[in-house]
Amino acid sequence: MEEKIVSILEKYNQTHLLNYINLLTQEEVEKLKQQILRIDFEELQTLYENTKKKPKIEENKIEHINYTNKEKLSSKEKQELEDIGKTVIKNEHYAVITLAGGQGTRLGHSGPKGTFLLNTKNGPKYIFEIFIDGFKKAKNEYNIEVPWYIMTSKENHKETVEFFENNNYFGYNKNKIKFFMQNELPLLDINGKVILNKEKQIKEAANGNGGIYESFAKSGLLEEVNKKQIEWLFVNNIDNIISNFIDPLLLGLTIKEKQKIGAKSVAKTNPKEKVGVFCKINEKPKIIEYIDLAEELAEKVDENGELLYGEVNIGAYLFNISVLKDLAKIKLPYHAAFKKSAYLKENGEYIEPESPNVYKFESFIFDAFTRYNAISILRVKREEEFAPVKNKEGADSPETAVKLYNAKV
Repeated sequence: MEEKIVSILEKYNQTHLLNYINLLTQEEVEKLKQQILRIDFEELQTLYENTKKKPKIEENKIEHINYTNKEKLSSKEKQELEDIGKTVIKNEHYAVITLAGGQGTRLGHSGPKGTFLLNTKNGPKYIFEIFIDGFKKAKNEYNIEVPWYIMTSKENHKETVEFFENNNYFGYNKNKIKFFMQNELPLLDINGKVILNKEKQIKEAANGNGGIYESFAKSGLLEEVNKKQIEWLFVNNIDNIISNFIDPLLLGLTIKEKQKIGAKSVAKTNPKEKVGVFCKINEKPKIIEYIDLAEELAEKVDENGELLYGEVNIGAYLFNISVLKDLAKIKLPYHAAFKKSAYLKENGEYIEPESPNVYKFESFIFDAFTRYNAISILRVKREEEFAPVKNKEGADSPETAVKLYNAKV
């Protein structure tokens, strides 16, 4: 190894990588060197040191956040908001970004989650195909083709692109569909050392959905949408098969309220439902996880008997392009999770651990909300807009999602 590489490894306590050299071919050594030069080890070291610190207990002022209930809008109010949104869509100032970096492992599916096949009443349909149906519907309604940007991961990018090509983009204009890859961060063991994967390279994992801001900009697509004069981008998850991602109502509401971020919510089923909810913390919009919401707050109701903290985050967000430009330059905080991950030992043995052994670092898309004073929230009906495909069986499974999908189409 060159002196420069060795110097980096010594500085950041990663010299154990030198012990693998005898296992590597010349080509593998070159790849490893390129990785070492690319990785920000200083950032990694800070992230590791943070795992050993006790989280600061801050005085947080938690408050209810205002929202608009779609069901309580009059026909006139709905029409006014939809007219605002429709104008933006028809003028081609609107696009969609879908987070599709995951695999269908929990579903017992070996490919990208979007390539999972569902048996609907209209016949077998892939999840990606169901989304295309939504774009075709918008094309018929507005006589324009809404651009679709799909965030993949290193793990599934090639397979995702090939899937679309092999299926002729399901009849949608292929020039309107672009792919970009989510950034990754190395995994660290309990001693803060990077591990190697089966391919004898430093093992990395996607850096969370908060990586969208930087990844979208790095891909050149942020510059592209800016040139196309796209002003609003809706971001959703690939696993929600009834997501209403071209919705003039949310768009009109956000514009009328003069906000730069909009989001959809559904009502919490009960105070103990294990979901993240919208609120205000220290006067800024935030999503608070159920484990962080005190029981007395979770059970608090307003004068109408509705939960004060009952707006469930369903991963459906609307951003003005100015927000994406701003956040492309910002480093969101990383959250550490202790996970299980297979790794290569220095003797060449590949180990599948039985218990968690590495730290994975992720940022969350909604952590960016605190940079803004307010956001627009539209409460929609769960059965009309939220049918996630997450688990093989039971809640949020293909069976429950398809049932909701069939009721809509």
